Amino acid sequence: MKTGFVLRRRSISTLSHLCQRIKQTDNEIVQMFRLPSPENEVPDLAFKRNLPKKNSYSRTLDKRFIRILKIFKWGPDAEKALEVLKLKVDHWLVREVLEIDVEINVKIQFFKWAGKRRNFEHDSTTYLALIRCLDEAGLVGEMWKTIQDMVRSTCVIAPAELSEIVRILGKAKMVNKALSVFYQIKSRKCKPTASTYNAVILMLMQEGHHEKVHELYNEMCNEGNCLPDTVTYSALISTFSKLGRYDSAIRLFQEMKENGLHPTPKIYTTLIEIYFKLDNTEAALGLVQEMTRKGCSPTVFTYTELIKGLGKAGRVEDAYGIFMSMLKEGGKPDVVLINNMVNILGKAGRLEDALKLFNEMKSWECVPNVVTYNTIIKALFDSKAPISEASSWFEKMKADGVVPSSFTYSILIDGLCKANRVEKALLLLEEMDEKGFPPCPAAYCSVINSLGKAKRYEAASELFQELKENCGRSSARVYAVMIKLFGKCGNLSKAVDLFNEMKKLGCNPDVYTYNALMSGMVRAGMIDEAHSLLRTMEENGCVPDLNSHNIILNGLARTGGPKRAIEMLTKMKNSKIKPDAVSYNTVLGSLSRAGMFEESAKLMKEMKARGFEYDLITYSSILEAVGKVDEDRNPTTY
Repeated sequence: MKTGFVLRRRSISTLSHLCQRIKQTDNEIVQMFRLPSPENEVPDLAFKRNLPKKNSYSRTLDKRFIRILKIFKWGPDAEKALEVLKLKVDHWLVREVLEIDVEINVKIQFFKWAGKRRNFEHDSTTYLALIRCLDEAGLVGEMWKTIQDMVRSTCVIAPAELSEIVRILGKAKMVNKALSVFYQIKSRKCKPTASTYNAVILMLMQEGHHEKVHELYNEMCNEGNCLPDTVTYSALISTFSKLGRYDSAIRLFQEMKENGLHPTPKIYTTLIEIYFKLDNTEAALGLVQEMTRKGCSPTVFTYTELIKGLGKAGRVEDAYGIFMSMLKEGGKPDVVLINNMVNILGKAGRLEDALKLFNEMKSWECVPNVVTYNTIIKALFDSKAPISEASSWFEKMKADGVVPSSFTYSILIDGLCKANRVEKALLLLEEMDEKGFPPCPAAYCSVINSLGKAKRYEAASELFQELKENCGRSSARVYAVMIKLFGKCGNLSKAVDLFNEMKKLGCNPDVYTYNALMSGMVRAGMIDEAHSLLRTMEENGCVPDLNSHNIILNGLARTGGPKRAIEMLTKMKNSKIKPDAVSYNTVLGSLSRAGMFEESAKLMKEMKARGFEYDLITYSSILEAVGKVDEDRNPTTY
């Protein structure tokens, strides 16, 4: 026993050279951290007189410790430095060390070492200091482990600290973990405030968990002493707007005003957007007036929604007038607002005003982006401007350092196809590929459709196959174009094969695809089959549009006789999808071909009352039919 004890002692201390080295190292470390001796300093009485009086309450971390931590990292040397400098290990010291610009592993090691010290326990401030460091370093796993340790510890967590933890976890896309922490801390350590609930609600919104938001709102209201504030209402109204639950958003807007809260410009903007979506333009304009009355100034986002909504409602002059008023009042537009205004003017055929707006952008310190150029180029094509003008804007765009997008190419290709410049469109399609853009179905659609119109069915099929090979599959719209082409050229079996192929590939047929196949069936005289497809379409959850009904109506009018056509027209008048001028003209043509002139006259009267005009082709067919009847009644003898 005794021998063993001696051996253990000898193994550490009896080697003279090692013992000497240990003492030397200790002395070096002590000397490194020893404060300068006053007797070695040159006294500067003037300097000392100008020194500020030392604040006994202020603490600063010794720079020498910071230096040694950066050199030696965390380990025995840094630990010795703490001892020599007599730095007390407390919450302040831990927070200060975690602020030092050193490797994250050094901070983790120090934090763990401090946690094991006698008479020391981490509190919420030290835990949060490390959590912030780990979040900044992107060490999500270690961060989550530290948060779990914090939740399990005995430390008190304040509502503001809980809010920060929720925000950090939300930013890391750890929504379920954030909710778990929220409920754990809420049940044991912390009574959430409105701000805490807002942090959770905003996190859920940002990550798209909209349904959970309303549940949390109800929970908040049931707390009794935790009332929703403006931030809560703003988040909820925005959430309900995104979910399409407009009635709930409007109800909450009224509720917040009844509770004495003042809506922010953001809340007003969301409500304006909602009313435009509900086609209630007057209510949207009424909110703008309410904003003015209450001294709530519209922001650039408010003006954007207002102008966009008026444009969609066809009130182009009002939209332009509001834009000009905003400028007079000193409002500064941004690129999004200008893009919307240019788009509205372009669609209304007011190309000069759109170009004028573009030229004035520099005076508003607003730089055109790819959307601005795309909108101008599209407006040029829509106004039937020369192709060279659209091409020059494309070149100007590139010269100004704006990189064209796949949508830019799609607009150019579509415009060229509509102008029967298919070869140039094909060259642009090739350029897109060379630039590394993924195949654009919209661009392929335009070219395939143009090739079909030119009866270049083989070239259209080759392009369709190319798209499928490059993408692995094709979009429903491209399939619709090909099905339509095969139907037109009388190759219905190929059209049906394509329709079945797209379903097998998991590409659900849309309304355009169904319409394309029904149109082909009607052309082939397969009216009953087309009618059956219309019912299948509805059963599969694809809502038919007016064109769907007009296709079937055309088939019935041509082969089923006027009786069945009138029956379908009557059915359409009593349904949600009301007949248009095409529907009436289709039935009118059927009546005229059957010699039913009295019924034709009645239908023409009804058309006029509904504001529809009968087209020249239908009117000519009626006159021709009347002429034939007269000839039959009074045959000319030679």
